[in-house]
Amino acid sequence: MKQLTLTAALVGLVGASLLAGGPNSVSGTYAEARTAHVFAGGCVMNSEAGTSGRQAVLAWKVDTGSYNGVALDNLSIVAAVTADRNLGIQEIGGDKPNTRAAVYVDEQATPRQRMALVAMANELSRGIVSTVVEITPAPIRFTDDAHAVRVAAGQVALDVDKHIEHDPSCGDMQWFHPLSSTASSGMGMTKRHAFTGTALGTKWSDPNKRSAFFGTFSR
Repeated sequence: MKQLTLTAALVGLVGASLLAGGPNSVSGTYAEARTAHVFAGGCVMNSEAGTSGRQAVLAWKVDTGSYNGVALDNLSIVAAVTADRNLGIQEIGGDKPNTRAAVYVDEQATPRQRMALVAMANELSRGIVSTVVEITPAPIRFTDDAHAVRVAAGQVALDVDKHIEHDPSCGDMQWFHPLSSTASSGMGMTKRHAFTGTALGTKWSDPNKRSAFFGTFSR
């Protein structure tokens, strides 16, 4: 598997160079999971807000359209992200986290399409996928049906059940929103959420948690 390493500055320069290529009109499916609940009672949130939620997997599958003038139909991108604090901390009064991302781009994409996918992920994630430490072309499996979303790419695995479970004895409240801009979204139950790569200096496996979002995106 060929592996590419780009700095955030290079990704930014490539994205800027593609900007002249044309307008953006792209839509598809999105899923994410974090190492902290997004739907929980206050007792859970009090224990997690300051110490958990610093890692996440974000995945986009383009159904149709182009970004920066580059056609991206049927291509996917997956980002494993780590941060110095809870990725959603701004929503509960904290400072913006500093993030780093290891990115897997569809092996079917051309080099130009790969850079357009990275630029798209950067924008849709509101800069969470900006400091990219590694870009790896990989086969990406991204399936979406009535019950679940499943993603596999390189050292990333993500399975999201679209039916969320909760314990009413601890209350229930949505604390966060998706890390990516979405056209529609719902909360899900994470059945599998793992990153086993070395690029981020940390690995994780965090299944069976109310820590996921799924939906659609449009730009």
